[in-house]
Amino acid sequence: MKKVLLVAALSALFGNHAAQAQDAAPAAKPEHEVSFNAALATDYRYRGISQTRLQPALQGGADYVNNPSGMYAGVWASTIKWTKDAGGGGSVEVDLYAGKRGALTSDISYDVGVLTYVYPSNGLAVSANTTEVYGQLSYGSAYLKYSHATTNLFGFANSKNSGYLDLGGNIEIDSGLVLNLHAGHQSVKNNNTSAYSDWKIGVTKDFGVLSGSITVIGTNAGKLAYTSPANGKFLGKTSVVAMVSKTF
Repeated sequence: MKKVLLVAALSALFGNHAAQAQDAAPAAKPEHEVSFNAALATDYRYRGISQTRLQPALQGGADYVNNPSGMYAGVWASTIKWTKDAGGGGSVEVDLYAGKRGALTSDISYDVGVLTYVYPSNGLAVSANTTEVYGQLSYGSAYLKYSHATTNLFGFANSKNSGYLDLGGNIEIDSGLVLNLHAGHQSVKNNNTSAYSDWKIGVTKDFGVLSGSITVIGTNAGKLAYTSPANGKFLGKTSVVAMVSKTF
């Protein structure tokens, strides 16, 4: 998660202190940082596909960052329903990840790492547990990211080496108001009928105490592969998703 910080310097109020603040060096970040996050969403969409039968989800996690090195690690969890729909069990997804961020130039930054999705007690014939390695390049507010599965992908048989390409941007359009844009494509190795593209457009607003977002999400996924057997609803349908979250 990213926070947009606004610093307003009004000369009529602060006088010469504004100029002094501009000349002062930014405060050094602590060597170690730990943060926590919690959220409530009207639907948990991952790569455009609902993980909760188009129903609400509770989410939360914790992150550690070592600022001098750019190394980080974290854990995140969400309620889910799709593993039961697929004939297994479990109602929680737990993500474990670690990586490194840094700058290649003054304008271009990178982020590389590994992420494992764990689905406790999923009980599927092909385990839903999935590990991906990823790499991202960012330029200003735009980014390009690729994730590569080193295991079978989310319960698809013989799907090792599937990939997801993610292109997007987070553009500040007003104080604390960010426009979120995304387009992606999921390939599923040896399961071409399950491949699809997804997109989203939305806004995120930092209210200080909480952050909120409203997003329109859609896909061109095949209904045969991504319809819930529990309620017959297409999990990749175009719809609006709202979320409130808090980082502390």
